Amino acid sequence: MRRIALLLPGQGAQHPGMAVDLHAREPAFAAAVDALFEQLGEEGRRLRSLWLSGQPGGALDEAAVAQPLLFAIGYALGRCLAEEYGVRPVAYLGHSVGELTAAALAHVFDGAGAARVMAARAHAVRGLPDGGMLAVAASPARLGPFVDPPDRADGVVVAAENAPAHTVLAGPQPRLSQVGAALREAGIAWRPVPAGQPFHSPAARPAAQVFEADLGRFPLRVPDTPVWSTRTARPVRPEEAVDPEFWAGQLAAPVLFRQALDALLTDGDPLTLVDVGPSQSLAVFARRHPAVRGGSSAVIPLLPPGRDGTWDTWKRAVDYLGRSSR
Repeated sequence: MRRIALLLPGQGAQHPGMAVDLHAREPAFAAAVDALFEQLGEEGRRLRSLWLSGQPGGALDEAAVAQPLLFAIGYALGRCLAEEYGVRPVAYLGHSVGELTAAALAHVFDGAGAARVMAARAHAVRGLPDGGMLAVAASPARLGPFVDPPDRADGVVVAAENAPAHTVLAGPQPRLSQVGAALREAGIAWRPVPAGQPFHSPAARPAAQVFEADLGRFPLRVPDTPVWSTRTARPVRPEEAVDPEFWAGQLAAPVLFRQALDALLTDGDPLTLVDVGPSQSLAVFARRHPAVRGGSSAVIPLLPPGRDGTWDTWKRAVDYLGRSSR
């Protein structure tokens, strides 16, 4: 029997219609996600209506919409797996805002606090400057000549290392467009991440400070299940878990997903990695790891990358997880 770890995605994993079919057909998921939206009051009800419409338009790529929705869906899926299907993860690994989802599932925040923490983050990111992020098919080392020093607030920097040849850059405009043009001229492929702000870059530090001040109002606890941080590429330590700066500073720090995944997969017995997201983005990265390619560990997506086939993908996943946990 393999141990189970949940992977929680961040912005870029969203798409119209994500998990809407599951809301209509899986009562435990619907109850969990609706309760979280209700805790957010009028704003939560607005987000729920926008999500269930299946046609949110360009609003879905706005951080104040995409991130609370991804948080709510991931949190509700994790709760549903545990409470309805008896899935007991031995670890959580989140990407960007997914790290907050992981912390919530590990009870760093209490039930009602989880929704309020996400609302505080959504409020903070509204203050980020215009900019964006590029997913680049290259390693950070190859991108060295194209990026700015890592402490330059108006520069383009490495925002995430997802896989050996998958790096995300972030920065404000117009500098980001200049870097994109230089990459294209050098024959380096990239695509825009659906995000209109430069997360995980020095430009996000003022927003991180706002979030830290808000987080200081909430009780924080040591996680009851290990949360592998992409800020440090190791499990969150007890003193970090109760420090608001640790969770808030992550907003402006690079995401070390590749390093954290490697540390997780080389720590103990083989794992089944469950991508608790609507696009299978983390499953794609995880499948490139030698432990998965060699067959010792496995990757299971809970939802399809598009809106079709949601129920079938979900049922196959929970049936597999049920068999593997016996």
